[in-house]
Amino acid sequence: MKNIVKGVVMASVLLSSQVMALTLSEARQQGRVGETLSGFIAPVKQDKETLELVKTINQARSENYQKLADSNNISANQVAELAGQKLVARAQPGEYVRGINGQWMRK
Repeated sequence: MKNIVKGVVMASVLLSSQVMALTLSEARQQGRVGETLSGFIAPVKQDKETLELVKTINQARSENYQKLADSNNISANQVAELAGQKLVARAQPGEYVRGINGQWMRK
């Protein structure tokens, strides 16, 4: 199960952040997006570029979660939740994460 989460995290970050003008790392550092426990990023800022990035990243993550779920006979939601816990825990100082109360907080 650990390998599933590691694979999801790495694939999501590497694949989806390289093709955008605004990268996922930049958006995190600028406080434009944050990680959630659902395994998907959410916009903190509501500008067009940020919203496009969120849509692209989450679509790629969803596809990766489904592939991993299919190959491990578990649900995509289980994969996403495991990844979400890891991604929130690994967020860097100053980056936003959404807590279980639904509120944004800076690590």
